[in-house]
Amino acid sequence: MNLSRVTNLMQMVYQNASQKTSVNSRSFTDSLQDVKDANISKVDAYKEHLKSKFGEITVMSVGSDQSSMDKLGAGTSGYGNVVIAPNILEQMANNPEKAAYYEEKIQDHFDSIPETEAFMASIGHVTTSCGVVIHEDGKVTYYLSGEESPEKKAKFEAAQKEKREEKAAKRKENLERSKEAYEKRKNLLELQYRDELIDKMRNGKTVDNMVDFCIVGRSNTVTAATVAYEQAISVLSGNIV
Repeated sequence: MNLSRVTNLMQMVYQNASQKTSVNSRSFTDSLQDVKDANISKVDAYKEHLKSKFGEITVMSVGSDQSSMDKLGAGTSGYGNVVIAPNILEQMANNPEKAAYYEEKIQDHFDSIPETEAFMASIGHVTTSCGVVIHEDGKVTYYLSGEESPEKKAKFEAAQKEKREEKAAKRKENLERSKEAYEKRKNLLELQYRDELIDKMRNGKTVDNMVDFCIVGRSNTVTAATVAYEQAISVLSGNIV
């Protein structure tokens, strides 16, 4: 079976319809007879015609709901995706006017690719899959799937890294300030206790049961360290008479 010859025959059959002019009855009949003589069905012959015009054609029924379209988009790639429901393909093969109508819809998809690419680039995305679907009820759906471009991904990751570094620097700065505040508080308490002790001794008061103490180590939790220090001051202050 010479598919190239069949394709040429089908192009002749649908050429006038595609140009929105009347089809010559005799040439239409004669061409269909040639297709019949080539031992191939009209539907298969017409599919070959579409393949020669638009590339690979997928014949299957796809729902127009979001879930079905999402599944289709995930399962295809590139720009030349044309999906036609079997019943519609049969109608197109037998009705030149319907063939012309749907072929125009398919062509609209291919004509819009440059505009689609420009749009995707404007939002920092690249196209992973796009195409046209003709559903069982005759509805036509154009779909588009994409993802962020490598440049946009790199820019986003750089921005996230910068935010993480800024947060880390801020935490470090706050920790240093907390340590400084702790040291100032500790020194102030030591000076205050020393002055009170000296004042008591100068006024003739004695200090019974003196307890030596020291602070060892340094806690990262400034509040806990301060509380512990104040408790120690309280203990010593209670032994002063």
